Parts: sequence; C-alpha cells; structure tokens
Amino acid sequence: MNTSRIWRMGLTGGIGSGKSTVAAMLAARGAAVIDADAIARGVTAPGGRAMAAIAQTFGPQMVDAQGAMDRQAMRALVLQNPQAKQQLEAIIHPLVAQITAEQAQAALDHGRQVLVFDVPLLVESGERWRKQVDRVIVVDCDAQTQKDRVMARSGLASEEIDRIIALQASRAQRLACADVVVCNQGLDLTELQAEVGRLAAHFGL
Repeated sequence: MNTSRIWRMGLTGGIGSGKSTVAAMLAARGAAVIDADAIARGVTAPGGRAMAAIAQTFGPQMVDAQGAMDRQAMRALVLQNPQAKQQLEAIIHPLVAQITAEQAQAALDHGRQVLVFDVPLLVESGERWRKQVDRVIVVDCDAQTQKDRVMARSGLASEEIDRIIALQASRAQRLACADVVVCNQGLDLTELQAEVGRLAAHFGL
C-alpha cells in the first residue's frame, strides 16, 4: 500500500443509519472527519455566515431570539414549500462548500492522509459531492431500524420521521451510489467497530 496516498472519502447514510457513529470510529483511527451537517448548523447559528441572507430572504420570523435560524419554523416551511428548500440551499450550500474546503486544507496542512466528508445528503446532491471524493461509503440499514433508532433518541413522532425519510434519497438510491457499504443492521457497537476497522485498514488507518 502506498501510505503517502491522500484519500478523500464521502460518508453518507439515511437518518438513524449510524453514520455519525461510523464517522466517530473513523476519527478515532486518525481520519480527519469534516462534518457537513455541523458546518451547515454553524452557518445558521447566532452570528453564522448565512444568517443575514436568511433574514433577508425569509423574513425575521425565521430568526429566533438568539439570532439563529429557527430550525423548527424552517423545517415546517420547507415541508410545505419546495421552493423555500431551494432558496435555503442556495444560501447555505456555497457557504458549506467554502468552509468544507477550508477545513480540508487545514487537515492536509496538519499531515492527515484520510479525509472523511460526513455528508447526510451526499446522494441527493448529485455530482456536486461525487466529483470531490475518491470513494462513497454508505452506512446502511432498513427503514424500520432507522425509525426505531430515531424515535428512541429524539422522541419524534413516527409520522414526522416518515416525512424526513421521504425527503431523503431512498435506500436503493444510496446503495446504487456506494463504493463501499457498511451494513449496520443488527450489529452491536463491538461488531460495528470491527466492520469499521476492516474498512479503515484498506485506507491505511
């Protein structure tokens, strides 16, 4: 293996798939994990780079008392209005891309050789992300397992979880885009750790 190779990995999976757990396991092995969702939350936090444009586009009712985006109000609007989703993405996506590039360069400057881009909507973004990574890793499980995990951790109603899942790429679409699949169905953490270890070994971690 050429250990000087720089790997850029795209990591994705549906809500409740265990993607964040896999990302943490890869980080523990020395990968630089760049969390697109965390970056997106950051740009919509108080003082975030997207907030002026969000207030201008959607009005002050989408800004909460702390100066962050009112995520619940925005979620409700997006569910009702697909155009609002496109407007929000047009604000957030360029900022996320800019900050992602900054974090990736910082990781390379610190000598990291495996960059893992944790992108919940990697498949939905089409070629935008696919062109930027060497491999797409999909963390996979069935829809009922997704629902059970999300209900256990968040208390969201079953119907709301169904709506979230429906907005994401289908399981078949994700698997069709995958170069590597981590099956997180019926595994305990030790077994998942072993799966991730086998994956990591291929990329010199």
